[in-house]
Amino acid sequence: MVSELIANAGQYGIVSSVSSRHGVSRETLYSWKAKGKAVLREAFTPKQERREEELSLDRAVLTLFTEGHASYRGIQVCLESLLGIHVSIGKITSIVQEAGKRAQAWMERQVPEGVRAFAVDEQYSSKRGEAYLNIVDVHSGLVLASVPPVAVDGESWTILFLQMEEQGIRWYLVASDGGRAIQDAVDDFQPTQDEEKEIRLKPRHQRDSWHVLDECQKVQRRLDRQLHQWKEQTKTIERQAARVAAGKKPRGVNPKTDVQAHATLVARAEYVASGLCYLTHELQRLLSVVVLVTTPELSILSSKSRHEELDTLLILLAELSEVAPTAMKGHVDGLHNHISSALPRLLSFVEDLEAVQEIATQEIGPAAVHLIAWAWLHRAVLGQRSHLHLDDFPPEWHQQVRVLLSAWDHAVRASSCVENWHSVLRPFLSVHRSLSAGMLALLAVWHNHRVAPRGLHEGLSPMQRSGLQKEATDWLVTLGYSPAIPLIGSLVSLKPDQQVRTA
Repeated sequence: MVSELIANAGQYGIVSSVSSRHGVSRETLYSWKAKGKAVLREAFTPKQERREEELSLDRAVLTLFTEGHASYRGIQVCLESLLGIHVSIGKITSIVQEAGKRAQAWMERQVPEGVRAFAVDEQYSSKRGEAYLNIVDVHSGLVLASVPPVAVDGESWTILFLQMEEQGIRWYLVASDGGRAIQDAVDDFQPTQDEEKEIRLKPRHQRDSWHVLDECQKVQRRLDRQLHQWKEQTKTIERQAARVAAGKKPRGVNPKTDVQAHATLVARAEYVASGLCYLTHELQRLLSVVVLVTTPELSILSSKSRHEELDTLLILLAELSEVAPTAMKGHVDGLHNHISSALPRLLSFVEDLEAVQEIATQEIGPAAVHLIAWAWLHRAVLGQRSHLHLDDFPPEWHQQVRVLLSAWDHAVRASSCVENWHSVLRPFLSVHRSLSAGMLALLAVWHNHRVAPRGLHEGLSPMQRSGLQKEATDWLVTLGYSPAIPLIGSLVSLKPDQQVRTA
């Protein structure tokens, strides 16, 4: 109908004819015709190149959005206060949305080489039962996926894993805090075998050791708090016992007057608290990348022995629960169940290290491997990571030293990098309350190009650490925006009254 009206524009009676044939009012036809002409005009009118001021405005808006954690109204106020430019909220929204579309397209094209290790986790949103799903490369910190709030279940994670596989990303390990949805998805996921019949192994699931040790610390603090409370009650009970001995009635509701029974309770509580402290230190030692052994000879604890000692630790924890006072027993039992459920997946990283350590032991002997491991554990004192004065070792050890240090450095025991990504998103969630897919992609691109100013990866961005880039690049240039323009140059492009206000 619109095509007929436009093609026969100016012909008498065409609107009435179309209206009667199709049963559409004349007002509606006029409205449709105007919309059709506007669309045609927009489609076939040559687009003018954007001015330099508009490109600088895009960069200013996106920089304030990412680096400044600013809301749309905050961006508007900053631009007007600093540069004297008034930009509508609609304009700011359109700039961020356009950048989000570019960022989503860019994220779909990024495929790091090799087989990676994933750190995955949910970041819960304001909507009950829904969360942002995030996947980060463990060794580089590269954000591979960040999904808007969806239902937290195995199906959501499975769909995300399939999307990663279709994108061409391969992974051998998934590290997480042990959530039920993630665990179900990792157990059910089966990698697709391609036409070339490349054998793809099922990814392993590594439980985050930090969360388990943190749970131990929480229980330890509860026991210490209860012990301190009972110790503080000792003087009160002694005073109550003195009143009873003097023939007086004890004060208060349900007063305690048995000093000996209370002393026994405090002694049991001290035993349980100190016992848990010892077992926590042992658990931390057994979950280390390398566990040194001095008897019967200098060597490294094998995977089998490590599992046996962890089983013994659980037995001791169960015995500790049996002698624990009633107020402490529930906490110790809960910790025992937590460690028992996590234990099968806590030592997944040991499987990769076992073969490397056995070869090194056969080549240079267990004492030599013990010495190398001791040096690696004390690398903060002896030298930088993975460069522990290689020349100080005998020349015949050098090859095995390189292999061992590389294996230990790349052992995955935690999902800390995805927690770091959560800390990046948290301020933006506080400002915007919710993040769309485009905003998440935009933040991921910005984060992946950020160069670390200090720390272990100083001077490198996640893109460089993952091997996708050799040199650091501007993330906005990557998305197709113009390079940064100095502030003086941008002031020249402003109107005279704007220059005065900015100055």
